[in-house]
Amino acid sequence: MSETTISKEEVAHVANLAKLAFDDAELEQFTTQLGDILNIFDTLGEVDTTDVEPTYSVTENVNHLRQDVADNWHQKQALLDNAPESAAGLIKVPAILDGEGE
Repeated sequence: MSETTISKEEVAHVANLAKLAFDDAELEQFTTQLGDILNIFDTLGEVDTTDVEPTYSVTENVNHLRQDVADNWHQKQALLDNAPESAAGLIKVPAILDGEGE
């Protein structure tokens, strides 16, 4: 079994992409944990599944779906009246991304 390794720099890079900040102790802990997770995938890759049928569901349950029919289209103005702010027939919400203005 080959062991997959991941470096602290790779973990720090992924954390940065996810806008997460870790101190050195946390970075070391997450590097170890992610390495262990990747090694589990290596172990799973060694399992012979040649004659195993794919599992699409573990139960016999069937989804019973209804028709997707909008029946409240006439309530738009009532919805907008309840919104804190609206503009151009839409609900106005604050920006959620850094550096974004209105």
